[in-house]
Formats: sequence, C-alpha cells, structure tokens
Amino acid sequence: MGDILEFFEQMGFMNMTIQQGIMLILSFFLLFLAIKKQYEPLLLLPIAFGMLLTNLPGAGMYHSELWTAFLDANSPAYHSYGTIMREGGLLDILYIGVKAGVYPCLIFMGVGAMTDFGPLIANPKSLLLGAAAQLGIFLTFLAANAMGFTEAQAGSIGIIGGADGPTSIFLTSKLAPELLGPIAIAAYSYMALVPVIQPPIMRALTTKKERAIKMSQLRPVSKTEKIIFPIAITTIVALILPDAAPLIGCLMLGNLAKECGVVERLSKTMQNELMNIVVIFLGLTVGATATASSFLDWSTIKILVMGIVAFGCGTAGGILLAKLMNLFSKEKINPLIGSAGVSAVPMAARVSQQVGQEENPSNFLLMHAMGPNVAGVIGSAVAAGILLTMLG
Repeated sequence: MGDILEFFEQMGFMNMTIQQGIMLILSFFLLFLAIKKQYEPLLLLPIAFGMLLTNLPGAGMYHSELWTAFLDANSPAYHSYGTIMREGGLLDILYIGVKAGVYPCLIFMGVGAMTDFGPLIANPKSLLLGAAAQLGIFLTFLAANAMGFTEAQAGSIGIIGGADGPTSIFLTSKLAPELLGPIAIAAYSYMALVPVIQPPIMRALTTKKERAIKMSQLRPVSKTEKIIFPIAITTIVALILPDAAPLIGCLMLGNLAKECGVVERLSKTMQNELMNIVVIFLGLTVGATATASSFLDWSTIKILVMGIVAFGCGTAGGILLAKLMNLFSKEKINPLIGSAGVSAVPMAARVSQQVGQEENPSNFLLMHAMGPNVAGVIGSAVAAGILLTMLG
C-alpha cells in the first residue's frame, strides 16, 4: 500500500502548480498557432513543445537553478559546463549550444546559404535603408531602460525590433538569459505577424503617389561581385566590430559557399540538414527557458509591448529614410521598400510588393525590396554587435 501511495505522490498531477498549469495551456496555444495558423511553424512548434516539456512537473529536463549562477565564480552556487553535463537534464545539455552562441550562428550559416545578396549589390543604397530600419532597436533600448529594465535587459528587448529571431536569441543569451523565453517568443511571433503589423504603418507614412512609384530594373550582378561581397563584408565588419564577427562570419560563409559554386554539397547541407537539426535543438531549448517562474511576470507583458513598438519603429525608420533620400535623388525610390529593412526575409519584401501593387498593379517591387531586406539581416547582426560591445 505504501508503494502505491508513493507512486501517486510522485505523479506530475500531484505536484503541478497553478502557474505550471497556465504555462502548459500557453504551450498548447502556441502549438495551435504553429500548426493551425502556421505562424513561423519551423521554430514556433519546437519552442512551444520545449515550453511544454520544461513545465511538466517532475520531468527534470531543464533546471533553471543550474544556470542562475552559471560561470559566476564569485557565487557560492557556482556552476560550469562540467556541472551541467553531470547534473543537468536533456534540455540543460542541449541549452549549452544556446548559451555558447553556437545555434544562432549555425542558423545564420544556413540563412546565408539561402540568401541572394544580388539586389543589395546592384543597389548599394539599400544598405542605408536596412540600417535605418534598425532605428527601432536603439529607441526601444532607451525606452526599456527608462522603464526600469537594466541596460543589458533593455538591449535584449530592443533587438526584437530587428525582426531576426536568431540574433535576438544570440544577444539575449549573452546579456539577459533570464529573459530568453519571452524575448524569443515575441521575436518569432512578430516575424510571423509582419503581414498584419507593417501595412497600416506603411500606408500611414506614405501617400498614394509615393506608393505608386515605379522603379527601374536592377542591373545584372556578376558572379565575381557575389563572391567578393561576403569576403569583403566579413573583413570590414569584423575589423570594425569584432563582437559581430560570429554572426556576420557565419552568415557570409554560408553565402560564399552558395555563390562560389565549388562546394555545392556543403551549401546544400547548410541549407537543409544542418539548418533543420539546429532549428530543432534551438527551438526546444529556447522554449525550455520559459518556465513558470520566469515567464509569468509583469516584465513579460512589458517585453511583448516594447517588442511590437521596436518592430513598428524599425518599419517606420526605413520608410522615412527612403522619403528623405527622395528629396535629394533624381531617380525616386518607392518608400515602401524601406519597410523591408527589418530582417524578416523574405516576408517583409513580399509585403512591400503587395502594398505597392494595391496602388499600381503593374508595380513590381519585390527585387528592389529584397535589397533592404537582406541588408536588414546584416544590420541586425551589426546592431547586436554594437550592443554586445557596449553592454557585454
């Protein structure tokens, strides 16, 4: 009889708190969004399932207490990677790849192998639009800091404005790992909601005449230019901002493998097998950080609100710079492509195309918008490097 009672006492049902129950319901909701609504399913599904696993009482897959004093030699509860390997659960061990910054960099490698920087090379002014769209990152950093978040936490919240999930995870794991769960979920949720969030901002900041501007066809880009570009960008950015080198270096390595044409097997592996494996591990472990104690807090609501403000400011920054450039340029730019400067490739570029065609059905902005869009990938990585240099 005693063994039976002990068995029942050890059941998860007997040890579940109300907070854990709420988190399980939230994980079910996110799974619904990923499967039924297809909101960034490739990452939202493993994130939601990781949230489910970490909030199952007694499962012991992730132990936030092991990471609280991680590598803090001054703490009496000091832990190292060795401690994690000995005492941690499955998700603790997989989380080492997030904490060490490995998974986001490997995803950037795959992104680079799937990205065509041709539109950016053909129209270098696109780089300015991609840079302007990072305005939301720094404005939100200042606002979050003023609201009581520490500088490290404010920088992690601000990076949501770059609309780049791997960059958000990379920076937050370095600066404010206690906020990793809500920030990752906010970043990927807003990326999925680009077609909902951006169009009202785009229409509010442009006139019908501006939205109907037709742009001339981009010039052809040679293979030599496409090979030189990733090498040059890596060298220049790493020499100026070493903290951005891991993200930029992996992004450009993937792109070089794609463009050089001599390592097709490696390029395909980066785009497919490697990318898919890392996405699974990254999603599960990021979701695992969304424990009831860290997620069910007023700061989470603030993060969600500040995240959408950051995203909106980034969208506005790209549009407003395009309008400013038109004051000094003979060949006019359709300001809608400035909104694609956020790093949500290629969804933001498609939204620019869609809104432009609403005003002028013969308008084809997709390739023009891809320039700022891929520039935004570089811009968000550089912004993360700046914040890491300032606050890390």
